[in-house]
Amino acid sequence: MKAEQDGDLLEEDSPQDNGVQTNQYSAISPPASPDTQDEPFSTYFEEKVAIPSDVSQVFSFRKLWAFTGPGFLMSIAYLDPGNIESDLQSGAKAGFKLLWVLLGATIIGLLLQRLAARLGVVTGMHLAEVCNRQYPTVPRVILWLMVELAIIGSDMQEVIGCAIALNLLSVGRIPLWAGVLITITDTFVFLFLDKYGLRKLEAFFGFLITIMALSFSYEYVLVKPDQGELLKGMFLPYCAGCGPVQLEQAVGIVGAVIMPHNIYLHSALVKSRDIDRKNKKDVKEANKYFFIESTIALFISFLINVFVVAVFAQAFYNKTNIEVNALCNATGSPHTNLFPLNNGTLEVDIYKGGVVLGCFFGPAALYIWAIGILAAGQSSTMTGTYSGQFVMEGFLNLRWSRFARVLLTRSIAITPTLLVAIFQDVHHLTGMNDFLNVLQSMQLPFALIPILTFTSLTSIMNDFANGLVWKISGGVVILVVCAINMYFVVVYVTALNSVLLYVLAALLSIAYLCFVGYLAWHCLVALGVSCLDFGSRVSNPPAVFIEEPSEYDS
Repeated sequence: MKAEQDGDLLEEDSPQDNGVQTNQYSAISPPASPDTQDEPFSTYFEEKVAIPSDVSQVFSFRKLWAFTGPGFLMSIAYLDPGNIESDLQSGAKAGFKLLWVLLGATIIGLLLQRLAARLGVVTGMHLAEVCNRQYPTVPRVILWLMVELAIIGSDMQEVIGCAIALNLLSVGRIPLWAGVLITITDTFVFLFLDKYGLRKLEAFFGFLITIMALSFSYEYVLVKPDQGELLKGMFLPYCAGCGPVQLEQAVGIVGAVIMPHNIYLHSALVKSRDIDRKNKKDVKEANKYFFIESTIALFISFLINVFVVAVFAQAFYNKTNIEVNALCNATGSPHTNLFPLNNGTLEVDIYKGGVVLGCFFGPAALYIWAIGILAAGQSSTMTGTYSGQFVMEGFLNLRWSRFARVLLTRSIAITPTLLVAIFQDVHHLTGMNDFLNVLQSMQLPFALIPILTFTSLTSIMNDFANGLVWKISGGVVILVVCAINMYFVVVYVTALNSVLLYVLAALLSIAYLCFVGYLAWHCLVALGVSCLDFGSRVSNPPAVFIEEPSEYDS
């Protein structure tokens, strides 16, 4: 419907119009049917997983199994190479003292993922599609560009993480640029696994998560961390003797865990289940099981992250470069030159992390570490590609063939990633990772504000709109997360020591804050601050909307 394509809300007094049945629990229309498209349209949703209907218990493992999949794909973003690097740096710089930050960030992430899943379940549309229909053209395009920047930044970390793992496994024979090409090529191959069935694709992701769990738990058992210190660091929200380095690392943990594109991804993945959205009971049940599944998935990802933090906290906290250099030299490691002969505190990244594990615990530790990093990078690269497809389809209403969409979303990230791989040495990627973390931190408001806005609107969510407690707690959480990440950005910019860059950052900050303010205004109106409702397009009266037939309901 043209008016909806322009973002206008259509209110109807009657539940039927021209023979089209409306859906009480889906306030906005899904995209128009692809029957009129010239190009055949295929997506992750070609096959929908049936939900058992012959189960009457309050809780059913059969139903939970049917809903299991989207949450685990979503959880992979909590295990990407950027998160692994944040974990190992946290352990090396602060020991066990910041585990409570990791726990808190994961819980906050779960609450935000709950909102994303509910939006997809209730409306039958993912966040990018809702943004396309709710925001005017210019803000919509700016929002799309910001989210694409976040996806590119995440994708670069993931692809380069794979390339580093291949470099470690091949003892340096596969250079960084070749590893990038290999990763991008095999991603194309793996992404078409869903042609053999959606459940097989989800099982493949489960296999990659299992590899990560086994690899990093091996390192955990090998190092034997102090369990008392681990539990103390996890449940005692205090950091004794911490300074600016540890504070910056704590902020980095939050930024690494809560990723903007993951909100868009999860709201889309839940559409792969065959849910009768006209039935309030079925929608409520789907929300329940998706939340349980997400909780289990994020608990597993949290344990894997804890393994990495604990290994580096136990083995390398307060270690100096000269100590590591001496041990690597004694074991005959070819990488001794990575650690200068000084008493500076050891600084590690994904590459150096594998090297020091090899020096301290033998070659097996290095290779198993590299296998875990390869699984993390490969799985997160695939889910990142899905994010790119959903975001581009939703914001731009694209209906291209599957291959064309995969090719385009891959090409957007391949160019900067290849340039970095060609011109950056594998030993000196920490600076680039810091920049990419800052880039993604800046994009967080462009996922968190829209998801709170739309899940708070009864005109979109009907009976499933956020209640007062969720509106207040969601608003506070998003405000805190965005403030923490803005602090991270400020710390990074002030460390650049360039007047020209300061001026440029100031100009960009003005435009950035204006746009965030625009989104926040819409959000406050949705949350019920009626005094701000002067011309907002997201006012909150209940309304019924015509639902057009869609490929997702076919």
